[in-house]
Amino acid sequence: MLPPLDTAPLALVLTPILLVAAGLVAAPLLPRERTWARAAIVAGVAIVVAAYLRWRLAETIPWNAAAPALAFALTCLAIELFGLFDSAILFAALVRHRNRSGEADAGEARLKAMPRDQWPAVDLLIATYNEPIEVLEKTIVGALALDWPNLNVWVADDGRRAWLRDYCLAKGAGYITRPDNLDAKAGNINHALGVTEAPYVAVFDADFVPQRQFLTRTMGFFDDPRIGIVQIPHSFYNHDPLQANLALRDAIPDDQRFFFEAIMPGRDGWDASFCCGSNSVTRRAAFEAAGGGLPTGSITEDMLLTLALLRQGYITRYLNEPLAFGLAPESLAAFFVQRARWAQGAMQILFLETGPLGPGLRLRHRLFFLPTAWASQCLMLLMSLLAPLVFLFFDVPPLIGVTPQSALFYLVPMVLAQVGGIVALGGGRYYPIAAQVLGTFQSFRLLPVIVKTLWQPHGHAFKVTPKGSDAAGGGYERPIFLATTGLMLATFVGLIVNALPDWRIVEQGALVPMVAFWCGINIIVLFLAAMLCLGRPALRAEERFAYAEQVAVWVPGEALARTAPGIDLSVSGIALAAGGFSAGTKVRVRLPGIGTLPGTVARSRAGLTGIAFDPADSAARDRLIVRLFARGASAITTRPPLWQATRAMLARIWSADMHAATSPPGAAAAPEVRLAKVTLVLAPDGTNQARQRAASG
Repeated sequence: MLPPLDTAPLALVLTPILLVAAGLVAAPLLPRERTWARAAIVAGVAIVVAAYLRWRLAETIPWNAAAPALAFALTCLAIELFGLFDSAILFAALVRHRNRSGEADAGEARLKAMPRDQWPAVDLLIATYNEPIEVLEKTIVGALALDWPNLNVWVADDGRRAWLRDYCLAKGAGYITRPDNLDAKAGNINHALGVTEAPYVAVFDADFVPQRQFLTRTMGFFDDPRIGIVQIPHSFYNHDPLQANLALRDAIPDDQRFFFEAIMPGRDGWDASFCCGSNSVTRRAAFEAAGGGLPTGSITEDMLLTLALLRQGYITRYLNEPLAFGLAPESLAAFFVQRARWAQGAMQILFLETGPLGPGLRLRHRLFFLPTAWASQCLMLLMSLLAPLVFLFFDVPPLIGVTPQSALFYLVPMVLAQVGGIVALGGGRYYPIAAQVLGTFQSFRLLPVIVKTLWQPHGHAFKVTPKGSDAAGGGYERPIFLATTGLMLATFVGLIVNALPDWRIVEQGALVPMVAFWCGINIIVLFLAAMLCLGRPALRAEERFAYAEQVAVWVPGEALARTAPGIDLSVSGIALAAGGFSAGTKVRVRLPGIGTLPGTVARSRAGLTGIAFDPADSAARDRLIVRLFARGASAITTRPPLWQATRAMLARIWSADMHAATSPPGAAAAPEVRLAKVTLVLAPDGTNQARQRAASG
């Protein structure tokens, strides 16, 4: 038996914290690619959480309190247990991390040992509704450049746009329309399945550009007849709102890295990865086994498809390689359209017989496909903001019997173990402060969506995430800004009131320092969430890529071309490390391996010139798109150490420099996109093999 913690020596009180800290220091020394090492980390976390729960359930519930106080305490406990339940599912997923790149290597080798004319036919479907040409052209041109001999690229256009039909026919892609928009994206793809016939179907959203090796890396998995879908991650060539609005472009990765690079490889180890709506290949026989196409009972048809295939004995395999790059939400409005759709769809599947609670699934699949994390995260984060305020203003504690010693002995080790365990198992892809800030920010908008969907699960329209020029950039989330600043002010007032003996509301003055620490963390999170509300408009129409090759520029009236090294390059223009050009001059720019593009000098000064390309369609423009987006270019791969990312985020609190490092058109101070690697040499055959035909329904 432990002595009373109030009288125990400090060394004993701090023992759990020291043990957890020692475990977290030792965790990186383990071979974390091995399941046993990951299981050991999870077991250590489980022991600490179990000790905390014993204390929490046995000693902190005010059973003798008045009904309102007891109800508040039990509500806090229920939300906490709900969060721990979903946390347990997360840790279970992270135990079996799988790297399938070796299998992809073997599959690619088997393919390349076969004559290319024996490679199976693939239909690649690009689902679109209202995306502008600057988004679609990259995806279409990139898809047509895939390294696959028997490929048919189809654009399934629910917008029924004549200009897009003409563009597809000119490029050699098939064009499919239908007379209505029944069942939105799922209905669009299902209609396209009915007018195509290849045994394998790749599906891409309108903004995701496949790399040339996408099919050679994924198709080998289908040698296993159990595999129904092969999914790859969603990777992005632009910055998401968290990175952009907090001016942290180079300080933190996008918020989906943890999911796609840690959670999904873990789920794959349990055969519980799932189709993510884009960047996947599906066996047509699997579609047929699932009823002929995508299920239409939920606006998250991709997850329902995976569940339908599991019931038919098919597995979704996950290859954690960035083989397609797309657009992260470009504005706060686009961000919430996307996340609200995900949250609504996730809640909807709870009410479907084909969802995780329906018949025909194993227990592990039921657990892994429960969408409750959406609700538990929102509830936990908002409770952590409101509970100390209820205590400070009404002297109603969320739990009783808490002393500084018991908090150090039970509570702090539990928090350290949970957060540290996720960091250790996440392989450098989990950033707690960033996750807390973004989670808090989105909870204000998503919790009402979740509650509404639980009350009325059906009848919600599918909303396409705005992209490109339609995303509009910037924005101001006024309701969230008012909520976060209001909670910050209330927290400050509560602390000040209870710091003054004559005004103090809380009877147990000894608890105020602990609550003050809790409130201090909340204020930091709320401040950053408030800053995130201030959307930043896009300063450039196209993302820039670092580019250092010599280019030739022809100026009218000059016999010889001028040569200059490039600085950065985009579909819309190039920056050169040279001056001496006159603004407004029409020029021709020759890029090695791409060709000649007409353009106009946007500006020129000593040592620096910016040239805007003519937007007219051309073969050289297509080669430029392929070079930038489809030939080995990597997505943004910022992955700083945890301490560095945390320091950068905290620095936003007192830093007045919230503007991104931008420069005038043609300047080279800071390229908008940094690439981990760019292959700058085109293969001799960059043409497509898609048949030039169109279909209409």
